[in-house]
Amino acid sequence: MAGEIFRLLIYSAENSFIQVTVFVGAVLLLFGYVNFKQSGNLIRKIEGSKKAQPIIGSLLGLTPGCGGAIFVVPLFPKGTVSFGTIVATLIATMGDSAFVLMTAMPFQYLLVSLLSFIVAIITGYIIDYFNFGDGLLQKINERKANKEDIKSRHRNKDHSIHEIVLAETGHDSNHIAHIGHKQGDEIDLILHHTIKGHQDIDTIGYKLTHNGYTIYWTIISVGLILGILDLFQVDLNALAIPKLGTTIGSLGTLLSIIMMIASNKFIQNDTHEETELKTLFLKETIVHSAQETAFVATWVFVAYFVYELFILGLGLGNYMAGEAIVTEFLSQTGFTAVLLGTLIGVIPGCGPQIIFVTLYTKGILPFAALLANAISQDGDALFPLIALDKRSAVWSTIFNTIAALIIGILVYFIEIRFFL
Repeated sequence: MAGEIFRLLIYSAENSFIQVTVFVGAVLLLFGYVNFKQSGNLIRKIEGSKKAQPIIGSLLGLTPGCGGAIFVVPLFPKGTVSFGTIVATLIATMGDSAFVLMTAMPFQYLLVSLLSFIVAIITGYIIDYFNFGDGLLQKINERKANKEDIKSRHRNKDHSIHEIVLAETGHDSNHIAHIGHKQGDEIDLILHHTIKGHQDIDTIGYKLTHNGYTIYWTIISVGLILGILDLFQVDLNALAIPKLGTTIGSLGTLLSIIMMIASNKFIQNDTHEETELKTLFLKETIVHSAQETAFVATWVFVAYFVYELFILGLGLGNYMAGEAIVTEFLSQTGFTAVLLGTLIGVIPGCGPQIIFVTLYTKGILPFAALLANAISQDGDALFPLIALDKRSAVWSTIFNTIAALIIGILVYFIEIRFFL
């Protein structure tokens, strides 16, 4: 049995890296570069377009990863976007699980994105129509600290990471320009100094991630070539170099785990500060895209391996028997999967969502469960909202969950009626 478990471990490491991670890395780096080039233009656009805010917010939420949503969230406490816009943005976002679905099942990704986009806009405008955010914003304004007090507290905070980044990039400014807020304001104090921000520059993890990213991208590049060959049904382990697929796949997964541990990221991948830095500086884009790829890779590997172990155990050592049991169970309890997808989506962070989406790509969950999870989840974008205003975070989660349940149940019965 131990030998079979080890075989499944290597099998999961190879397939998760070759079939998913390398494509996620390529797409993630591409979108990271696009975000770097546009440098917050949509954020500036959304603040000046009051009537179209839920639409623009939904578009930002659709951006793969959490960056677009993370930038929108602080604008509500600031008072420049509506609460309906926040809810619309969070409904539309799939976080890092979008990269998994995009690379594994592009058609399903487009369909989920379209439906989430429509639901997000409708929900956002309904919330704004009833002015639900007015009371929340009023309570936020009542709690705001004195500006002089904020400036005084900000001066006493550590700004070493900004100084390092500015020195590395050759900028002569004494501070980094922010997106959606200003240097030294209350949002800056919370998102850049109070809650989890960038890695401490004196840690081994920082040195490892900010110096070893070139090695990681090299392995990703080699793996991408193998991944393309794998799509064409080429046996990677029968090439001129014996067991090449297994070697690169296992090595890539191992490096991903090391990179994720060094990044000190396990549930939450992107902080607001890191998202901002990689939007403003190309090196930070490349470094943090490597960290983000490693984060996704590790959770995909965990999903692969846990799935394989579960099937093996369910079949009492007979893998095919285990698969048959799971298929039979889910065909009778698909509605439960919709509820499960919605509830998992409530969990902040991208890790659990990546596992759920990966299981969908293996064919053991109905589409309605995937859609419910996509609508319900907020990725890493909920963390800054929790830090800025817990009441707003709770209400946004409630609205997202209600929308996810309604649409998920509706789509589930449509699936049952027309496609099963």
